[in-house]
Amino acid sequence: MTGGGRESEGGEEEVRGARRIPGPRGAADDLDLASVPLPPLPPPGGTAPDEAVPEQSQPASASGDAPESDAGEPEADLGPGPAAEAWPEPGPGPETADGTPEPPAPDPLVSSAPVVLPHQVLKALLGAWALSACSAEETAAVEDHLTGCAPCADEALRLRDAVGLLHTDGSLDLDPTLRTRVLDGCFGRRPARIPVPEWAAPYDAETARLDALLRDIGDSEWHAPVRLQWFEEERRVSRRTTVAGVIGHLMAVDGLLSAALGLDDPLDGGKAPLDPTERTETYWSATRRPPTRAVREPWRAQSHELIRTASFAGRNVAETSVSYGAFALPLQDAALDRAFECWVHGGDIADAVDYPYPAPSAAHLHRMIDLAARMLPAALAGRRSAGLAGPAKDLVAAGAPGRSLHLEIEGHGGGDWYIALDSPAAVGAPERAVAQVALDGVEFCRLVAGHISPVEAAAGQEGDREAIRDVLFAAASLSRL
Repeated sequence: MTGGGRESEGGEEEVRGARRIPGPRGAADDLDLASVPLPPLPPPGGTAPDEAVPEQSQPASASGDAPESDAGEPEADLGPGPAAEAWPEPGPGPETADGTPEPPAPDPLVSSAPVVLPHQVLKALLGAWALSACSAEETAAVEDHLTGCAPCADEALRLRDAVGLLHTDGSLDLDPTLRTRVLDGCFGRRPARIPVPEWAAPYDAETARLDALLRDIGDSEWHAPVRLQWFEEERRVSRRTTVAGVIGHLMAVDGLLSAALGLDDPLDGGKAPLDPTERTETYWSATRRPPTRAVREPWRAQSHELIRTASFAGRNVAETSVSYGAFALPLQDAALDRAFECWVHGGDIADAVDYPYPAPSAAHLHRMIDLAARMLPAALAGRRSAGLAGPAKDLVAAGAPGRSLHLEIEGHGGGDWYIALDSPAAVGAPERAVAQVALDGVEFCRLVAGHISPVEAAAGQEGDREAIRDVLFAAASLSRL
């Protein structure tokens, strides 16, 4: 560039008339639109129909007349294309005639013809349609196809129902009361000729729930490690086993009920010990190989036989004594104790294999809590004789109301119990309550099972602190292997 730029200015005028690649288009207020000639429209009947060309809204030119096409219609901005190649490069220029910026020309009309897709493509889009992941055109095409294709319509309904399950906020595990409701509905239509006794219903329900869990797990998960926990005196004790080992433990202790009903004991009742811990150790030591899923069938057959025998035996069998070695329970309480242990160890297995396992139904949980509350006075007396609890402060005659602790169980399966503090033969009474403990139902059961310590129990406490401590530790002492 020489001559102070004068030569370049003359050259620029020559270049402007030349045909070249268009540059970026500037803003509307940077152009003198009145001084720029518009490209001619294509002749009628060309590539673009007349009705597809929007009307041109340009300001008057310097001579006062708007440029027109051969057909007498105003010119239009065709956008990028062959006609746009003659458009000059935008650049700075003088203001428009009236000093106001020219609005941009409207966009060409877009055709809204429906998308036509083959059957296989539409069938492949059903999953995305159920998830609302299709575009508007695809959605319209799929829904139009569903009105005329019955197989695709049925598949679409199934997929939409499945999507509803994916977005649910609740647990996908079955309601623990579902089995009871189904059986009640069936028995309402056709009553059982020999019904299951009411006291055996919790054991029946919990063994069925645990069996459903065992059917869902794979072969390798039967060897998953499980840590069993309980309390002995003032300390927590644990034992490591496997899922199959836990089922063997349940079968060994259930043999005590089998022996009481005259059935075969899996450990040979004439030689096997009565203490639950000793029975379990005997079973584990007698097993030459680590137990596998093969233990499920004999355990489930044994529980079925127990329930059926109890159903056919009549009412009097409920009071049959079942010996646990150091203590004994009537059969109806022993079945409730086995239901409680089945639920607790079912939860241990579920934790080991990452399986959802809710608490029992409220009615069954209430009865389990009631059994533990009835056993607390004897457990407290046993700890007192061993020097692990405070001395009795107000002995009374058997059957008389004595000093009591108000045990308030909240939530699932809750209620109120009054625990006699000084004598197992005394009767707990509200008017003799000296302390109160409030606990959630499941939390109380975890304490009784030895899964949490008395110190860890989130309890609302009020009144005699010594009585509260003695009862909480007596509850933990009910746990065993």
